[in-house]
Amino acid sequence: MKLIKKLTLIILISLNYFITVSAADNLFEKAKKKFEKKDYEKSKFLFQRNIVFNPKNAESYLYLAKIFKTEENQVEEEKNLDTALLLEPNNEEAIYMLINIQLDRSNFDKANSLMERFTSICRKMCNKKIEISKSLQDLEANNEKTN
Repeated sequence: MKLIKKLTLIILISLNYFITVSAADNLFEKAKKKFEKKDYEKSKFLFQRNIVFNPKNAESYLYLAKIFKTEENQVEEEKNLDTALLLEPNNEEAIYMLINIQLDRSNFDKANSLMERFTSICRKMCNKKIEISKSLQDLEANNEKTN
């Protein structure tokens, strides 16, 4: 009798887990579709709900960062990028977005160290290295003029 109760409990827990995972995947896909349609408010809400179910989903944080970028909320954008990189340290897109934030702030040292990191891990976005290098050179030239 105890064995039947234990097996039933294990089955119920497993079923609950799979339903939750399925719901989180569904939320992510819905959020992504809303984002692609530029319905940022609804997609933000859905990505945040997805994070409740799946807090280790780096992609949700990356999409939230993109939404905050469109809202020009650099503080929240950076927080979400930092979280995405904490979960997925070699996320090229998150590093690239952080480099742009540091360039906007004229933080040459931080942008340069992120560029080195980006260069060492890039696979899909390597074509962005030229753009970043140019921006870093321009920033360095501006810094030299002001000093």
